[in-house]
This record gives sequence, C-alpha cells and structure tokens, in this order.
Amino acid sequence: MEQQLVIYNTLSRNKEVFKPLVEGKVGLYVCGPTVYSDTHLGHARPNITFDLLFRFLLHKGYRVRYVRNITDVGHLEDEVEGTGEDRITKKARLEMLEPMEVAQKYMNTFHRNINDLNVLPPSIEPRASGHIIEQQLMIEEILNKGYGYESGGSVYFDVEKYNQKYRYGKLSGRNLDDMRTNTRKLEGQDEKRNSFDFALWKKAADEHIMRWPSKWSDGFPGWHLECSAMSTKYLGNQFDIHGGGMDLTFPHHECEIAQSTAALGHETVKYWMHNNMITIDGQKMARSLGNFITLDELFSGKHELLEKEYSPMTIRFFILQAHYRSTLDFSNEALQASEKGLERLMTAIKTLEELQAEEESTIDISGLKEKCFTALNDDLNTPIAISHLFDGVKMINSIKAGKEKITKEGLENLRSFYKTVVFDILGLRVENIAESNNDSVLNSVVDLLLNLRIEAKANKNWVLSDKIRDELNSLGVEIKDTPDGFEWNLK
Repeated sequence: MEQQLVIYNTLSRNKEVFKPLVEGKVGLYVCGPTVYSDTHLGHARPNITFDLLFRFLLHKGYRVRYVRNITDVGHLEDEVEGTGEDRITKKARLEMLEPMEVAQKYMNTFHRNINDLNVLPPSIEPRASGHIIEQQLMIEEILNKGYGYESGGSVYFDVEKYNQKYRYGKLSGRNLDDMRTNTRKLEGQDEKRNSFDFALWKKAADEHIMRWPSKWSDGFPGWHLECSAMSTKYLGNQFDIHGGGMDLTFPHHECEIAQSTAALGHETVKYWMHNNMITIDGQKMARSLGNFITLDELFSGKHELLEKEYSPMTIRFFILQAHYRSTLDFSNEALQASEKGLERLMTAIKTLEELQAEEESTIDISGLKEKCFTALNDDLNTPIAISHLFDGVKMINSIKAGKEKITKEGLENLRSFYKTVVFDILGLRVENIAESNNDSVLNSVVDLLLNLRIEAKANKNWVLSDKIRDELNSLGVEIKDTPDGFEWNLK
C-alpha cells in the first residue's frame, strides 16, 4: 500500500493528510519573485522547497498544474503602510533604464540562477503586468459585495466590514482588536478608514511611471491583488496548495485570503505551506536589510563573506539538508560540509554503477526504501531522507569492499532507487565543479554584454546595440528579441 503524503497546513497549524480536491490532480500556486534586483540565497529556498514538492507530487503520480507568478508591477517600498517609492521605478532611475527593462533584466537573471539550481519550470508563469484587467475585475467584484471603498482615486479593502462576517487574521493568528490598538494612521493615509485597510488600487502620483487606466484613476494594483487574481484565473476558484516564504504569511497571504473570500464568497486555498527563512548571523537574509549574498556571488565566490565559490548543487544540497519549516543559518562551514556530503553521495552513486552482482544478497534494500519514502511523505522531511541515503552509502561501500553481497535484481533495484530519490525527487545532478564555475563566468559575461545592449537601445545607440548582438552571434550566442525583452542561448 502506497504511503500517504502528510503536509503541514499553516492555516490549521497541524500536519494533515493531503487529499486533492480532484482525485489525481493538484493545483499548486507559489509566490514568485519581485524582479527589481539580483536573486540571492534567501530566494533560493522557496524555489527549491516548492520544486521539491512539485517533483514529489509528480513522482506520486499526480497531474500537477504549478503556477508561479512574476511581480513586475511597481509596488511601493512599504506595502504594509502604502508609502515609499515604487521599487522598480527607483531601480530604473538608478540604472537609467525603462522600468520594464529593469523587470526583464532581473527576470532573466532569476531564470538563469534557478535553472543553475536545477529548479523545474512551472506549468504557467504569469506576469502581474499582463493581468491588470483581471485584477480590476476582482476589485469591482469586491466593491459590489460591499467589502471595498473608493477614496481619492484609490480603492481600499474594508477590513473591519470583512471581519464582521469572516475572520481577518486566521492565517497569521492576528486579532483585529489588537491591530486596531497597536497601529495608527501615518501622515498621508487620511483617505483610509482604518490604518489596517490595504490598497486594492492606488492612484499614481505624478512621478509614478508604471500606471494603467481604470474607472477610479490612472494607477496600479495593490501588491496582494495579483496573486488572488492570477491563482484563481489559472487554478480555478478553489485549488489545493498555496506556497511561499514564511515572511509572506502576513500581510500578503492574509490579505489574499480576505480578497478572494470577499470576491467569491468562500476561501480558495485548501492547504497553505510556508518555508522558513535563511538567516545570516541570526538575522533574516533579505534585500531590504542589505545582508544578502546573491547566487552569482555564491557561484563565483566573489563576496567578502565567502571563503570560496560554491557550486549550484552544493547550494541545493545545503538547503535540502534542513527541513523546509526550520531556519537555516548561512556559514562557510555549513556550505563546505554540504559540499563534502554531496561529493560522498555522488561518489557512492558512481560506485553503484560499477558494482558486480552475486548469486545471493545479504542486505535489506526494501527497508532502506521504506524508511526514505516514509520521511519524504512526512511533510517532505529531507534531512531524515538524506540520512537514510547515507545509510545506503555505507551499504554500497560494504558491497564494494566485499563485506556484503547483492543479487542482480537487488542491484538494479538499488540503482533505480538512488536515481529516483537523488535525481528525480531531490533534484540533484552530477556536476563538474570546474565546468560549473566556467558556466557561471560565461553566463555573467553574456548577461553583462546584454545589459550593455539594453542601455544602448535605451539611449537609441542602434549601432552599438546591433554590434553587440552581431559579435555575440559570431561567438555562438544566439539572441532572440521578444515582445517581453530578449532570450539567449548557445548555438
């Protein structure tokens, strides 16, 4: 009998047996990146966590529609308070680019980095800027139901009104009375009825570049709205799993629940899953705190906190060695231990291919497999699963040393087991460290030249733009201009 998958549901604060809404099918939505800067180690964790979930669901035979969004709409620096400068426009001003050039530039880097980490692409990757109409329609529905109000060209969600029928704060455990006591209106927030009301649509200030027309004003959607609109568009009004980092529980996911429930009359998500943070010196690694290490820096070793470069698979293995719901602290020692552990595992897999079968077997493969899959089915407990894989490594080394025996059937079974768990589910792959570093340098050089081409086009220097394209083409780098920017690959 196949083991049942159990996952921790943030909403119930309990582990629950996973039962999809439609037998054999899974709808999975995960919050993707806001593309205004380079991808860092903290971003790697949710992408690897939910790539693991995606892979394991596929292994279990489910048909999975995995949706991961791209936030390329210029939201404000402080989305909770609705203040500050638009992040993408700010970066565009600093880099002297168009806002959508900034979004394209960092989206390209994000895709390259997570491809290096062997993260599978989602089934659908919608961009917020391409779903403005859907977001406006959801706002209208919320207004029609009486849970929103217009003020000065902006539209806000009426949290107090919503809380009279539903419970605002159920995901994060917050209480509205406490929020009312502990929050206050800031200067410039007079148009809101309550300080805790959040924007569904913001009227754009004169200097705000990223704006769209609406019946309320020329403006832009609130940060939380895009995920409610796009998840239901592609997964339906009810779907199985919504994932993201623990830091998104409040306000982002809390507001998502409120918006969707107000618009549709019911909640949309059955299971909420959240990964914990990567910390550095005990503090969350974040762009806003300035304490991050980018993935390109990790792959090249070019950061003051790094003692050496670390390959993409070392980073992936480092993240998988901790349970996704526990904090994971960065250190060179931990990364180097992961590097050695990964090397030991890959050496054993290579040894496994070289072993010779015997007429009899003295090892128990079925017990190893059962314990490993029991761990994975227990809320994706990768640390325990990996510990069992290393028990198997001892077994492989004992067979090689002639201390244990294995039959042909057992050997094929063991090889298949390691291929399935290590490569298909954990998403690791064999890599040559030198080649990996060379690839990282090549990618960085090509990205640098393409970003120079973006600047040349922005300055209408068509001669330089065409020269960069032609020179790269002659070196075997094919560039394709698309409506959304550009793509490149080696011929």
